[in-house]
Amino acid sequence: MWPPWRNRSSPVSHRMSQNVLMWTLCALCMVTFSVIQSGRQRCLKPKHLEFRQVSIMRKLTFLLPIAILATSLVQQVTAQGSVAPHLEKRGAITQLIVDGKPFVMLSGELSNSTSSNLEYIKPIWSKLAAAGLNTVVTPLSWELVEPTEGKYDFTLVDGLLAQARAEHLRVVFLWLASWKNGMSSYPPVWVKQDTKRFPRMMLNGVKVGVLSPQAAATRDADARAFAALMAHIKAVDSTEHTVLMMQVENEVGLLGGSRDHSPEADKAFASAVPAELPQFLKAHRANLDPELLTLWEQNGEKMSGTWSEVFGQGVRADEIFMAWHYARYVHSVAAQGKAVYDIPMFVNCWLGGDGVKPGDYPSGGPQPRVVDVWRAAAPANGPGIDIYAPDLYHPDFVGWSNRYHRDGNPLFMPETNGGATGAANVFYAVGEHAAICFSPFAIERTLTVDFLKPDSAAGNTVFGIHIPSPDLSASYRTIAQVWPQLAEAQAKGNAHGFLLDKAHPSVDFPINGYIAHVSLDGVFGYTADKGFGLIYATGPAEFMGAGSGFKVSFSLPNGGSTQVGIGTVDEGKFVDGQWVAGRRLNGDENDQGNSWRVDQFATQIEKATVYKFE
Repeated sequence: MWPPWRNRSSPVSHRMSQNVLMWTLCALCMVTFSVIQSGRQRCLKPKHLEFRQVSIMRKLTFLLPIAILATSLVQQVTAQGSVAPHLEKRGAITQLIVDGKPFVMLSGELSNSTSSNLEYIKPIWSKLAAAGLNTVVTPLSWELVEPTEGKYDFTLVDGLLAQARAEHLRVVFLWLASWKNGMSSYPPVWVKQDTKRFPRMMLNGVKVGVLSPQAAATRDADARAFAALMAHIKAVDSTEHTVLMMQVENEVGLLGGSRDHSPEADKAFASAVPAELPQFLKAHRANLDPELLTLWEQNGEKMSGTWSEVFGQGVRADEIFMAWHYARYVHSVAAQGKAVYDIPMFVNCWLGGDGVKPGDYPSGGPQPRVVDVWRAAAPANGPGIDIYAPDLYHPDFVGWSNRYHRDGNPLFMPETNGGATGAANVFYAVGEHAAICFSPFAIERTLTVDFLKPDSAAGNTVFGIHIPSPDLSASYRTIAQVWPQLAEAQAKGNAHGFLLDKAHPSVDFPINGYIAHVSLDGVFGYTADKGFGLIYATGPAEFMGAGSGFKVSFSLPNGGSTQVGIGTVDEGKFVDGQWVAGRRLNGDENDQGNSWRVDQFATQIEKATVYKFE
């Protein structure tokens, strides 16, 4: 039996479904052929001919609908298997569709070098699967894929896919190529040593070890390797769908200065802004990032001119210039990969806080203020990049999530905090923003906790065993249980998530014709310090809730004398997709009927009904 937190739509289970249906169809064909042959042999005597013909026709009439049904099922499963993972707008939100169903990545990103050796990573997969993950985000470097120019080695790719499939896990590959964390440490040596063909940027008159995004030769070499990789993934995974998405480069941008000051870059900066950029700003004015719009307005909303003329003097113009060139480069690499195998692709961002200058964070990366510049830089035949994703470690998780989840950009979190913080944040990300992916960094390290045990010989303590950290695993298993219902509620706009603490103890929101009033759990004068969770509607007066440390009451949006009461509250769980109720919660457990309580002592699932009264 599958553990309840594991996604049943795994590559292995999908392949098994196809095989079972194919063998069923073959068996039916064999039975049908046997019936016909048997009938022919027994119909040699004329006096039995009419009776045997009727008997055969009755058997075939019985078997034919079964054969047709089996054929139809095989065609449906095969059709699903032939459609690559893709993004699809469903109602109010965008979802990742895998094998015909919405899929949420309850994931973790491996440390930079963990997956570079198959023997090293081999024992890690089972631990990740046991902890409730359904997807693993892992680096894949240009230097290992193309160690010699034009000669590709996909041994590591094939090994990683085989190991992931053995544990029924999906994969997102991070293409670490021209840039990683604003630096260029992952290109092959043949790229690094040829500074003439693959030029570097300059700061303060000195070349730095970072590839220039304006160099066509570098872009084309990167793109050729990426396209070769995507061709190989298509060849080995287009029916399995182990690989769900690709990240192109990693936290691009220039560190140490707001822009490149090489002669080529200075010349480009003094030249006219490409016409596509101001045209995009004008066409999308109503939906532009407020900071970018204000900067453009302050400089006269010019439709032409140099970078300084259109965006003013200073580091913000520098950042926009760098964003344009990084975006053109990354879109081009991604587009060539998509032309071979079209699965969703994203780029991530090292966030710069308010008051931090470009260059103190990678200048030109897809910060919220320049995401529209990245969009404007997309090729005319469609963007190579589908999602702009924050690497979100900032304490203001809600604020940054809101800045990235905007028109046409679903929330995707390839790097973030794990542990207790991540265990709470994932409910908000998935519940409030329909996040496609939640992926704490260094998951193989942060997923385990060290227990100290006494060392009697030395008279001190030493590190003991590593066991899964309970916080994130509990959250992932809980969300996996409610996911089929939650995905449907997301599309209808009937799901919300929340984070609560002493500074933000409550939140109200409309849901399914009611106003939900969510606050920190409390009873008899006691109030929880923190709370998190999500709720979604499953019927006209029925709701599911998951999380910890919160309580809910309801009212009607139009006010008046009609009130809303809590009808019933049941704890429970989903088993094979079916709700199995546990205790009926009443008395102290629902504040004497005044609120729907989800206490802080565990991460749990509860079902509540409401009623109206005068």
